[in-house]
Amino acid sequence: MFNNSSKILFITIMIIGTLITVTSNSWLGAWMGLEINLLSFIPLLSDNNNLMSTEASLKYFLTQALASTVLLFSSILLMLKNNLNNEINESFTSMIIMSALLLKSGAAPFHFWFPNMMEGLTWMNALMLMTWQKIAPLMLISYLNIKYLLLISVILSVVIGAIGGLNQTSLRKLMAFSSINHLGWMLSSLMISESIWLIYFFFYSFLSFVLTFMFNIFKLFHLNQLFSWFVNSKILKFTLFMNFLSLGGLPPFLGFLPKWLVIQQLTLCNQYFLLTLMMMSTLITLFFYLRICYSAFMMNYFENNWIMKMNMISNNTNMYLIMTFFSIFGLFMISLFYFMF
Repeated sequence: MFNNSSKILFITIMIIGTLITVTSNSWLGAWMGLEINLLSFIPLLSDNNNLMSTEASLKYFLTQALASTVLLFSSILLMLKNNLNNEINESFTSMIIMSALLLKSGAAPFHFWFPNMMEGLTWMNALMLMTWQKIAPLMLISYLNIKYLLLISVILSVVIGAIGGLNQTSLRKLMAFSSINHLGWMLSSLMISESIWLIYFFFYSFLSFVLTFMFNIFKLFHLNQLFSWFVNSKILKFTLFMNFLSLGGLPPFLGFLPKWLVIQQLTLCNQYFLLTLMMMSTLITLFFYLRICYSAFMMNYFENNWIMKMNMISNNTNMYLIMTFFSIFGLFMISLFYFMF
């Protein structure tokens, strides 16, 4: 990849693009911010040495350009309605805007580009796509008030995110389907309140960062690498799989806290059918996480004798273990803090 100075430049412009969208007071301004964000993210994706990343950046450009075109078209329609008093149904234009934003964020039923594209990215780019690139579209979705379309998207996202991950051996695709599932939860929290969405997004970003940080250090891309890799360090192996369970939302870990908040708010809003569907889908995601972790947690697990000792990168692994501590015991610490004060 190109040198760090241009990387820093593009990351800065990407952040500025998102901030323009979030602080914009018109759809045109929001569209402009999204375009700046898109055009600065593409150079970060493309890598001359890797054909997969070039293909991924092209896929990303085409899908985002389509979504931007639809968004611009619908915002012009809204402008025509407001300025020229044309007989255009406002809920129809809002629906078009909503579908364009769902396509931008990669929520079901507009998710088809997302797992395929994730397969061609490096871990750091994948992390940016799963976390930062979701902020602007989700903020814009929160301005629209089309409950039924959002409800359909939530149900499809949680179901597809759960079922899609069942048969995967690629860790990047696994994280992509997990991201679609979490996006369903985030959209449902947007229906209730923005503050809960922000809390959920923060925790999800943290847990995704911990996992992708680890995958990036050891260059892990497929499931079979996990089983044969951490032969020498049992602590690293256990903490890695604990983080998987935390991301899935298993109760004693930190990943359960944002889900807990969403569950509580949905019960207060009497959304029992939606809540049941979401919890069932989360059980499916937990099933495939547990299936991965099961063999590692077994004490009599078969290990290869011939794997060479790997050199641990001490500073990075120490930082990872600190973050893992918060991921595993974070819920206990927050509960203690809450009850003490």
